[in-house]
Amino acid sequence: MKSYRPTTKSRRFMTTLPYRELLSGDAPHKPLMKNKKRQGGRNAFGRITTRHQGGGHKRRLRDVDFSYDKKDIPARIETVEYDPFRSAFIGLALYRDGERRYVILPKGVAVDDSFIVSENAPLIPGNRLPLSKIPVGTLVYNIELFPGAGAALVRSAGSAAQVVAHDAGYAQLKLPSSEVRKVSDLAWASIGAVGNEEYNLVVIGKAGRSRWMGVRPTVRGTVMNPVDHPHGGGEGKQGRGLKRAKTKWGKPSGKGQKTRTPKKYSNVFIVSRRKVGKKRRG
Repeated sequence: MKSYRPTTKSRRFMTTLPYRELLSGDAPHKPLMKNKKRQGGRNAFGRITTRHQGGGHKRRLRDVDFSYDKKDIPARIETVEYDPFRSAFIGLALYRDGERRYVILPKGVAVDDSFIVSENAPLIPGNRLPLSKIPVGTLVYNIELFPGAGAALVRSAGSAAQVVAHDAGYAQLKLPSSEVRKVSDLAWASIGAVGNEEYNLVVIGKAGRSRWMGVRPTVRGTVMNPVDHPHGGGEGKQGRGLKRAKTKWGKPSGKGQKTRTPKKYSNVFIVSRRKVGKKRRG
């Protein structure tokens, strides 16, 4: 981590990643870049559907490959680059047939390293195989939920899932949230853990830096009026006055409570629920 001289109060504890050491310094590959319109958390009617979004530095979208549909063709990593839309680093992969694609880089993979998407690929970081070919205990990332649907699980910096069992056509995966979930053995996953594992150690340091990243302020419910939030009201500094924490709309929120949709389609695939709150910290 890179720290700074305390020239201001916010600078004293601020940290950043040493990008000059971690990245290859190459310019982005223009054919794989596109413009993305900023929505600011608003839907087609202009109403805010996701709070605390808006503003921020202008960003261009990198077309990252999550389908990995080029099978049995070796690829070499040409660059290690920063992606403003995700916490993980991405790399420009040059396939042997001449095509280039952006991929998420795992820990330990650098420029000139190779990977392959194949049912018979060796178990080394970056290679991609069906879950049925991956032994118990192996760390994986970029996991498909359904065969051929593309990577959907475990894509953020430093994260990895572990294969804990194979049973009745399903692989049981322990996800970063501590949840154990069943995924079809025919789905594909990449070997290793996502790189840039120090990302969670970054200290933002000041509110302005959050605004640069497109994050708008979050107001606590306890400082609102009763008409605006279930936790609001009271003279002076008050507790929430409720046994369980609620959202602005009266639904349960964090603090060790179950917030999962009771009749969600994927409930049948959950072997063990994730641990939350004090139980997980213990």
